[in-house]
Amino acid sequence: MSVKNLSIPDLKETNKENKKKSKFNSFDKEKKPKSEVVSFFTLFRYATKIDCLFMVIGTIGALANGATMPLMMLVFTNIIDGFANFGKLCDLPANFTTPPIDLSPLTDSLRDQIIYLIILGIATMILSYFQVAFWLMPAQKQARAIRKALFSSILKQDIGWFDVYKSGELTNRLTDDIDKIKDAFGDKFGNAIQNLATFVGGIVIGFVKGWKLTLVILSLSPLILASAIMFTKIAQVLTSNELKSYAKAGAVAEEVFSAIRTVFAFNGAQKEHKRYEEKLDEAKKYGIKKATINGLLMGFIWIVINGAYALGFWYGWTLSLNNDPVTGLPEYSIGKILLVFFSIIIAIFSLGNAGPYIGTSATGRGAAFEVFKIIDRKPTIDTSSEEGNKPVDVTGNIEFNNVNFNYPSRPDINILNGLDLRIKHGSTVALVGSSGCGKSTCIQLIQRFYDPLNGSVKLDGNDLRSLNVKWLRSQIGVVNQEPILFSTTIKENIRFGQDDVTDEQIIEAAKNANAHEFIMSLPEKYDTKVGDRGGQLSGGQKQRIAIARALVRNPKVLLLDEATSALDNESESIVQAALDKARLGRTTIIVAHRLSTILNADIIFAFESGKVKEFGTHADLMSQKGLYYKLVVTQQAGMKSLASLDKKNPIIEEKSKLNVEKQVSIIGDKMMEIDLKVEEIKKKEKKKDVSMFKVLKLNAPEWYFILIGCLASIISGAVQPAFSIVFSKAIAIFSECDVKKQEQSIILYSILFIVFGFATFISNLLQNSMFGISGENLTKRLRSKGFKTMLKQDIAWFDNQENSVGILCTKLAVEAAAVQGAAGIRIGALLMNLGNLGIGLVLALVYGWAIALTILAFVPFMIVGGVLQTKMLTGFSGKDKEVLQDAGKISIEAISNIRTVAILNKEYHFWNLYSKKLDVPYKAAIRSSNISAFMLGFTSSITFYAMAAAFALGAYLVENNLFGMTFENIMLVFSCIIFGAQSVGQASSLMPDYAKAKTAVNSMFELFERQTKVNNYESTNGITIEDKDFKTDISLESVEFCYPSRPDAKILKGLDLKVKEGQRVAFVGSSGCGKSTVTQLLERFYDPNNGTIKLNDINLNDYNLHWLRSKFGIVSQEPILFDMSIHENIAYGDNSRQVTREEVIEAAKKANIHDFISNLPLGYETNVGSKGTQLSGGQKQRVAIARALVRDPKILLLDEATSALDTESEKIVQDALDRAQQGRTCIVIAHRLSTIRDSDVIYVLQNGIVTEMGSHEELMKLGGFYAKLNGNL
Repeated sequence: MSVKNLSIPDLKETNKENKKKSKFNSFDKEKKPKSEVVSFFTLFRYATKIDCLFMVIGTIGALANGATMPLMMLVFTNIIDGFANFGKLCDLPANFTTPPIDLSPLTDSLRDQIIYLIILGIATMILSYFQVAFWLMPAQKQARAIRKALFSSILKQDIGWFDVYKSGELTNRLTDDIDKIKDAFGDKFGNAIQNLATFVGGIVIGFVKGWKLTLVILSLSPLILASAIMFTKIAQVLTSNELKSYAKAGAVAEEVFSAIRTVFAFNGAQKEHKRYEEKLDEAKKYGIKKATINGLLMGFIWIVINGAYALGFWYGWTLSLNNDPVTGLPEYSIGKILLVFFSIIIAIFSLGNAGPYIGTSATGRGAAFEVFKIIDRKPTIDTSSEEGNKPVDVTGNIEFNNVNFNYPSRPDINILNGLDLRIKHGSTVALVGSSGCGKSTCIQLIQRFYDPLNGSVKLDGNDLRSLNVKWLRSQIGVVNQEPILFSTTIKENIRFGQDDVTDEQIIEAAKNANAHEFIMSLPEKYDTKVGDRGGQLSGGQKQRIAIARALVRNPKVLLLDEATSALDNESESIVQAALDKARLGRTTIIVAHRLSTILNADIIFAFESGKVKEFGTHADLMSQKGLYYKLVVTQQAGMKSLASLDKKNPIIEEKSKLNVEKQVSIIGDKMMEIDLKVEEIKKKEKKKDVSMFKVLKLNAPEWYFILIGCLASIISGAVQPAFSIVFSKAIAIFSECDVKKQEQSIILYSILFIVFGFATFISNLLQNSMFGISGENLTKRLRSKGFKTMLKQDIAWFDNQENSVGILCTKLAVEAAAVQGAAGIRIGALLMNLGNLGIGLVLALVYGWAIALTILAFVPFMIVGGVLQTKMLTGFSGKDKEVLQDAGKISIEAISNIRTVAILNKEYHFWNLYSKKLDVPYKAAIRSSNISAFMLGFTSSITFYAMAAAFALGAYLVENNLFGMTFENIMLVFSCIIFGAQSVGQASSLMPDYAKAKTAVNSMFELFERQTKVNNYESTNGITIEDKDFKTDISLESVEFCYPSRPDAKILKGLDLKVKEGQRVAFVGSSGCGKSTVTQLLERFYDPNNGTIKLNDINLNDYNLHWLRSKFGIVSQEPILFDMSIHENIAYGDNSRQVTREEVIEAAKKANIHDFISNLPLGYETNVGSKGTQLSGGQKQRVAIARALVRDPKILLLDEATSALDTESEKIVQDALDRAQQGRTCIVIAHRLSTIRDSDVIYVLQNGIVTEMGSHEELMKLGGFYAKLNGNL
């Protein structure tokens, strides 16, 4: 695929709509603008013309839907007028006898009004559909566009930016933050428009029908506005801080899951859980404050609304006493007062209902600020740009001219100091020197991951900055020290090197990298999935795949950064020969600590302090006896003869490879069968439906907060029916002929309205703050419990592709937040609505049971509609979640391995994969939006039909004087109905949140209830032994083992070996023979399928797990450090206590890293960056060695512990390790045989069993496989 084709609009210009230049081009994240929210209209920057059209239709629907309520008030007022006029007898003479009731006037009057109600119901159903569907659909589309744009922008950022940003934080932005943005412009915004339309309609009717009363009632509105503005400003700050805290928590989780073996090996699960909880605590505090602020706002609004009732009724009554000078009738009749009053009340209510959207909008705009800031950032090195030259021919001449450089994240430390370097095309040059001298930095500058501060780097005379970035990287092949593979097949991993290669070319590249034979021995051959970060392959196998990937693109420039460091001796010579062949005709730059790999280099550059100290051929530099000579002599000192520096001819033990192939090829078909069966079982399995009471049980510690919140909610709900009683009596008093009695009653009722206002204020404040505390604690507890449960699981669980780092992080971020959709404040709202509806219905039944029962007949329709809506939303939500987790997995994989993605020019590939995953839930969401909108419209319209039926019956009962039905009773029943109907509407609006919560709850409790054989989080059972009684004799008896993720690929096949206390034992053998598997079994990452492993003659399974692991110190081939200080990383070696600075320094000295750390500006407090990226490979390895030594282990496990060290450091560290091994049992896994010659016993492993054992001399005399590895046959 050409570079041109890769630059799709999304990748090239994700920010085309925004004309303003981004202000966020620096790496400094700490300086924040004063306002951390975007403008409201900026939220819609990704809306297309179709989206705008849909939103216009949705807006029209919402506006018209909002107008139905004021129109209903007009109808309602006409009905009240009919009732009031029918029952008012003030002006009749005292001796007047009631005549037979004439039914026709009232019947005729109400018949028209009832028809209008039915028409309004039908209109509401249609308009609700347009309102909800046409706001939800563009919201889904825009959310998808923002996710794509954000991921695209992240992928095209320069590497220096990633040194500052944590990958977990970026993943959180892609999930949680965009959901918050979607809420700000989805159906909730449609609801806000509807409520605002109702507000405007009510105000207009109020002014037209009675401007005097309207003005008096509205005189209190500035108080609402001022309080809303003030509280919203505070909520914005709190929301922004809450989001940042959750992003930090996400970064911790991502880091821990990426390094789960390291965490478990050092018993760090509880420490990591505590670190995660600290970030959650920050978020919880902000969340509680935000809930309290919302309570104050809503409570204050209710005081003002009830004050408006009191003032409006009193002033309306005074106006009713005045007569119109023209007509002679009262200036304000009861109908006019009620119309104005209801219009204004409903207008104010609607404003109150629109209020919560202010918080949603603030949250969305706060999230959008961070998201758009990333999208708008213009990288200094833009991989998506088409700018820059693309020369037709590349010769391969490379020059460094007076280059100065320091890493953006550590600007105080100079790495390169005026570096000058010339590399001729077609030549092979080697860069050697101590760790941190700038060798790997040169490699990164050639790839243009960074630009030099001063000077220039040139290719064929062209400054790299003048070349197209994508084109430049397509000319370079890279094999790094720590190979990164992606979670796909072997074939696809090799194809990442070049898109348009054929299968034959892939196989040829694999053969050249000595990978073809082991690939063909796998059940699925080239279609074998390599697992997360290549976890299903050994280190050597991963490295060979990476070499094949580099060779398949036929690069003009080949960069080898310790390319063969992970290979065993058997493979190394062949791969080295393949690389020698691959170098022909190419410019090749080798960074190597092993000087045996660079003897034939045309020029060797020896680096010191960021400059070239000397250069020449191997012979020239040896004769100069300078820096290079010193490095060679130091390395030779660790070897028995100079012959070990000589090139060895490839020696292959064909028989062993054929055996492997034969053993494994049998199982191919069986693996396929098992995979199919597992899939079938999964499809048949139904997830258990978890009761929400289980969730509430998790809130048990906050029971008193919940109790107070529940009582406050019920009181808040009960105020409305109590208010209805007073309200109906206040209306009925206008039928009273005694003015004095009217005045006394009106004053009493006005005082009661104010009392209700203060009661609502207190109950709202308590409701929000109490449920805020319980809800935030629940969210924290769910996230914390989820994280803790994940840390309990065995390693095999993490090996499962369904539990990749991305999926687990997404689960923690999204599901815990979704559960709060059915808890916290939502419980309060539900109880308040239930209290309102329940008490209201009781009153309605007492004062007008016939009318109440008529309304209840319509309730089943409302319930069925609501239930169907919830069921459908739950179904769609479950499917969407699974696909979004897959998308999260892709994003984390790409972001975590951004350097590999960048050099392979695979930004578009991962963006495309991610986009396709987003398309699936998008289509489902469009379908669910339409169905949900229809159901919501149907449910809303039922209220109108119920009112029409109830009014018709009420009229009939009054006309016929049945059941003692009076005007006052009717007003009471209908007051309860109006507020009760609002409660039903508000309760149904919680259904989407509840649907998401239900899906999340089922998923989370499935995790919580998962049983695991080994609890990696805490270990309370098992044997512990005093150090004086503890012997480190180890024995493996008939051990058989296969990895759970590949159950038919047996790794160990009846392994027997013994390690005596104090012995230094080495394991050697081909990649994949089971060497590293033994160390994982000793650490109890896995348990053997058959056979036993004993320590001190006691089965490993009988020991306390944490105590057992505390006796091991492990240094792995690929060291993993955490995003914390050097001190904290070394102290991580012993998490059972507080490690002192003195102990850390002592361990650092033993690992030969103290001097380097001391020279850093922040010393031991220097942050090493995500996965230790701020340190070189050798520096990371030495910190890892110090970490192992600080715990003073009884048994040392060294898995290629010195492989990443330069020659100068290796000898010193090897001496330090030799000293550290004294008095300890030590197991060494090594491909470099020079490091194990002094071992007491060397075990040669082949095909999962021991084929040879003995000392170095004994095995050499034996003349077997070990002797062949040493090149003596």
